[in-house]
Amino acid sequence: MTKQLVEVITSVERRRRWSREEKERLVAATLEPTASVSEIARSAGIHVSQLFRWRKELCQISASSIPQFVPVEVVGTLPEPPTPASPEPPPAPRSRKKASMVMIELGGGRRLRVESDIDTEALARILDVLERR
Repeated sequence: MTKQLVEVITSVERRRRWSREEKERLVAATLEPTASVSEIARSAGIHVSQLFRWRKELCQISASSIPQFVPVEVVGTLPEPPTPASPEPPPAPRSRKKASMVMIELGGGRRLRVESDIDTEALARILDVLERR
């Protein structure tokens, strides 16, 4: 059998005072991966919004305690990367022959212009499609 701490409020004041340790304990419980904030708040006898407010306040306090500047220690310099013995010249631009245009008359007033360097298989497929029309 476990003992539970029960608080009896005897005065007219209905506001409960929570110590920082109690707040931190409850907030830490909400940060567990499978924790349900609603269940934790219900078990503590507080509203969920109060627990979220404590969590916001405590997380802001701990975040602001992180120093803005971190000391840096500079140690020697890195060695220079090795330079290549002779840099490779960039590839020469490929000279393109001037393509000539070929006009193919298909009949019925239709003409097809293609460059002379067209792939012959692609041209054959195009002509087959056009002849069927």
